[in-house]
Amino acid sequence: MEGRRVAVFACPYAGHTAPLLPLVAGLADRGLTPYVFTSRGFAEAFERVGARFVDMFGRYPLEDADDESLPVVSRHVTFAAHYAADLLRDLRELRPSLVVYETFAVVGRVLATAMGLPYVNVSAGHNLAPAAFLERLRVDPRVAISPRCLRAVEELRDHWGIADASPFSYVTGISPFLNLLCEPSVWLTEDERRVFEPVAYLGCLPPVAELEARRADVRPSYFGDARRKVYASFGTVPWWYWSADVVAGLEAVTQAVRTLPETHGVIGLGGADFPPERVAAWRRQGMTVLPYVDSWLALRDADVFITSQGLCSTHEAIYSRVPMVSYPFFWDQPELAGRCAAFGVAVPLVEAPRAPVKAEDVVAALRMVDEQRQQMLDALDHARNWELDVLAGRNGVMDLVTELIGQAA
Repeated sequence: MEGRRVAVFACPYAGHTAPLLPLVAGLADRGLTPYVFTSRGFAEAFERVGARFVDMFGRYPLEDADDESLPVVSRHVTFAAHYAADLLRDLRELRPSLVVYETFAVVGRVLATAMGLPYVNVSAGHNLAPAAFLERLRVDPRVAISPRCLRAVEELRDHWGIADASPFSYVTGISPFLNLLCEPSVWLTEDERRVFEPVAYLGCLPPVAELEARRADVRPSYFGDARRKVYASFGTVPWWYWSADVVAGLEAVTQAVRTLPETHGVIGLGGADFPPERVAAWRRQGMTVLPYVDSWLALRDADVFITSQGLCSTHEAIYSRVPMVSYPFFWDQPELAGRCAAFGVAVPLVEAPRAPVKAEDVVAALRMVDEQRQQMLDALDHARNWELDVLAGRNGVMDLVTELIGQAA
């Protein structure tokens, strides 16, 4: 494998790039040279695990391809057609032996097909079965597809050989070679797993050595010496579409925490452009409010995590043995919240995604966690072992990936 090159494609969002890091590290460890095509903000993370970074979105701006389509990820369908010829020239110069892409990076599948290369799909979400999510998108009120995207779909079908191309191709990128799921297999039923065959389970956590280093972080706690420590974050994407609901949820958390003795709350804003006066108001009420929170540092000390139930943050909390309170917004989050409740590692904040939430709902959920804490910790121990099993099986997954080197599409 020494000297063989692998082209890796990712959309420029943390939840899409983070699950690729262990795979890229595994490729580098086997003597392959991974070239990661994504946004400059993720260069350091990928270079740290042995990749060579390619500033794809700096050279080929997404907004020049499409700055209109909603959901935003539909713009990556337009991107795939708009820049396919340019990126194909780049890839032919690189001469990779394999293409890897997270499902939303549609251009990876397009280029692999054009070059006749085997390709690996990394599904960076919970049970992203194409049929179910296409059905949801047909009735999603956010959907507004630009004319440029519709023309791109036609080009992907007619010129690039993507027969199933649509404005939602970011959910249909299943590979006939290998699909990697970023969660332990037990999180899907047998029928659900069958959709992704051929399939293997990569998980989304860093290697064990890095995990233990993060857990041993000696930086001061975000929570000071509070007896009860509440961490709340709803990620990044909900802010794009439902900022009022996010703010209302965090306001309810703030009002609840201030009524609870010996309790300190930490809020992560996911980088949202948030009014400074609201931040100041929450801080005056005793909360720690930060644009970005180091989730591993917060989870090191937290007693409970109020979360939208994103994939990576869910499994980080499980590894850290932190009970969760679920407030899902969209996409795979409601189903993942349901699985967390079924496994006993989370309790719901409200009955439906994005339902109005009041301070008393937060207090009731925190009280439920207190009452069920030992059972939840036992369930987290069990679920944590599933994470460790995935980590222990990564060499076998890398065997499956590297066996594709040299195969023709």
